[in-house]
Amino acid sequence: MKVFVTGGLGQIGSHIIEMLLERGDQVLTVDNLATGRREHLADHPNLTITIDTIADKELMDKLIGDFKPDAIVHTAASYKDPDDWYNDTLTNCVGGANVIDAAKKFSVKRFVYFQTALCYGLKPIQQPIRLDHPRFPGSSSYAISKTTNEFYLELSGIDYVTFRLANVVGPRNVAGPLPIFYQRLKDGKQCFVTKARRDFVFVKDLARVVLKACDGIGHGAYHFSSGRDVAIQELYDAVVNAMDLPHQPEAEVKELGPDDVHSILLDPSRTFEDFGNIEFTSLQETVSSAIEYYKKHGTLGEYTHLRLQDKK
Repeated sequence: MKVFVTGGLGQIGSHIIEMLLERGDQVLTVDNLATGRREHLADHPNLTITIDTIADKELMDKLIGDFKPDAIVHTAASYKDPDDWYNDTLTNCVGGANVIDAAKKFSVKRFVYFQTALCYGLKPIQQPIRLDHPRFPGSSSYAISKTTNEFYLELSGIDYVTFRLANVVGPRNVAGPLPIFYQRLKDGKQCFVTKARRDFVFVKDLARVVLKACDGIGHGAYHFSSGRDVAIQELYDAVVNAMDLPHQPEAEVKELGPDDVHSILLDPSRTFEDFGNIEFTSLQETVSSAIEYYKKHGTLGEYTHLRLQDKK
């Protein structure tokens, strides 16, 4: 199989590519290195890497038209700065539309997309959230732009799968509380946790399901979620345990801020029905693997899809 992967040097894309290469597929990927890293993928005879932007329509037409992939896995996304509307729309809307348009033009058989759970807004009306929940992405530029591209995909007529994601963590994770906790603890700074709960899923568990989608399993929207949320405090405790610190620093507990939500828990029942049962990796094992990566490669900064409450 030939697979075109956008954002292939990022957390999700690089793990998917490694699994595709392991089974003998041919992969072409493009990444602008905004949050991806070249060292995430080793050289491989079946892998071609292009360092450029998906916002270049002529480039997308050429790469996809020349490569003629059987499937496209679109992981590229802009999310570093919640106030950077320009790059969010440039990558997530313009770039995403370029990739979808090229997929239509060159008759790509399968398109796999990734959507944020923030598409449901900060005050979901269901718990857990079902796939029939209305999309209210107005809480952030990231959610607005990712949802816009999901609408384009639905409009396209392409055979697609879109995974609306819980919090995907593990090695190469550069956004959210996990790398923030690690970096602040490493620097001897105070950490804080809110009383929020989240569903944290291991990136390699997701990647294995994505390969099934590339092979033709499923159609339409799915939730990738374990169906269970944990307190942010539990994630923090797992980081402290994985770092094996000589003391056990306690995090300051804060109330939820105006741009945070107690829980965004997704109902994964349709995913289990179509893709089969998923053996989810434990939180401690997930966190420990991420910490080993940070020890070797460091973090890229304190990125979140929403504003940080306090960074002091």
